[in-house]
Amino acid sequence: MPRLLVGVIVSFLLTATTAADPFKFDDVAEKARQLAGNDWQAPPGIPQFLKDIDYSRYQEIRFRDDRNLWRDSDSPFQVMLTPAGKYFTHAVALNEIRNGEVEPVRFARDLFTYPSEEFAKRIPADLGFAGFRLTYPLRGADINNQFLAFAGASYFRGVGRNDGFGLSARGVAIDTGEPGGEEFPSFVEFWLEQPGAGAQQAVVYALLDGPSLTGAYQFTIRPGDVLEMDVRARLFFREQVDLPGYTPLTSMFYYGENTLRPPGEWRPQTHDSDGLLVTDGDSGEWLWRPLVNPESLRISYLRANNPRGFGLIQRDREFRDFQDLEARYERRPSAWVEPRGNWGPGNVVLVEIPTRSEVNDNIVAFWSPEQPPEAGTAVDLEYRLKFGPAGLSGHPSGYAVNTFIGDGNRIGGGNQEGAYRVLVDFEGGSLDGTDPGADVVSQVSADEHTEVLEHFVEYSEPEEQWRLSMLVRPSKDQTMSLRAFLSLEGKPLTETWTYELPPGLDIRAD
Repeated sequence: MPRLLVGVIVSFLLTATTAADPFKFDDVAEKARQLAGNDWQAPPGIPQFLKDIDYSRYQEIRFRDDRNLWRDSDSPFQVMLTPAGKYFTHAVALNEIRNGEVEPVRFARDLFTYPSEEFAKRIPADLGFAGFRLTYPLRGADINNQFLAFAGASYFRGVGRNDGFGLSARGVAIDTGEPGGEEFPSFVEFWLEQPGAGAQQAVVYALLDGPSLTGAYQFTIRPGDVLEMDVRARLFFREQVDLPGYTPLTSMFYYGENTLRPPGEWRPQTHDSDGLLVTDGDSGEWLWRPLVNPESLRISYLRANNPRGFGLIQRDREFRDFQDLEARYERRPSAWVEPRGNWGPGNVVLVEIPTRSEVNDNIVAFWSPEQPPEAGTAVDLEYRLKFGPAGLSGHPSGYAVNTFIGDGNRIGGGNQEGAYRVLVDFEGGSLDGTDPGADVVSQVSADEHTEVLEHFVEYSEPEEQWRLSMLVRPSKDQTMSLRAFLSLEGKPLTETWTYELPPGLDIRAD
């Protein structure tokens, strides 16, 4: 055979093999690695008039339902596209993967309807998209329910079958709450793999870029009563980061049962999440931390040598808890992170930011390793992320459902000046089968700045719960810090409730 013909055949075979190789995570990781070798370039912005429009005007830009991606396929999944504008100030590149082949999703003005013809004329023909929303028939075969949305920096939001949208997750958090300011890396490109007929999961790849790092992500997504996402990430650090935040969750806590109600508010509570739940593999302890809306920025570090899970949870699940027919906060989902493998020692970091409005997300929780990665290094992470009802963590023991705090120097509270009466209601787990006359004991401890004057347990017959009552007094201008759980015959019955009330949030009577 002539050498030229052999060369042609070999070349053809190599080309055919390369073309047949399906797109995969390693392809995104290689893009991220190469990108990390260059200086960061801010993504091109959108026209100023789209940044300046008010929220109601932006809401009038609507994606046309008849233009969903994959609508003509047998896949139960479809894709709606998100318009750029308002908070979404730069476009992202979107690609479809069909049979292993990558095709870009092209922008066109007629994919959307606009507030007016004059407005539509001002939309650039190459504007692009801010992100996308996945749909799946969660509540009926003929209904395309939105269950997952990616848009804005590295934010994404998900819901289980019976939830409404609420808190968000992110790809990564950088220096959240640090004096030098937070960095917000962005997903700049996505690849959406079209699922086949009858598919119960979808796969999305994402490329992240920011001043300090780049990243590759693979999301394997399974909608249902609980939305489950198996996440694989590889991060390439351009620079040293003081406080890296892996698997960050972002939520809102304006006020709740454990705080004062702002003047003029008629609703009992207003929040997307009411507490942080953490469990550590080494100790086996489950720890619950009710959230607060502080007077000044607060950062708490909850140590875990081998984290097995953490999340922001919405335990208040009754309409009467909020009395809000529009926001329906009782339907807001909880989010739970389950690390895969041993992530080693570090902290679950809770950042609580003051807010005077429910429109601001002011709560962030994330995992941060004991040793931050150095510039030029790569970090691999695998974890499962869940969105859904409050029990999605698989919490095995009794748990706190209410935290009430009042004056410890008034009728019903006590007679100790400068003290607080703190009540915690527990239910669930083995508590539900415990005889109301059992000798359940309270275990309470405090830091050096907090004095525990008394504590005891009562069975609450009206609610079929167990109530822990504490009278505590913090030192002047010091944070009140408490830990407590219930036990029976020396064995814990509940999670460990932990609480901090910073100075400036005095809810005692004048």
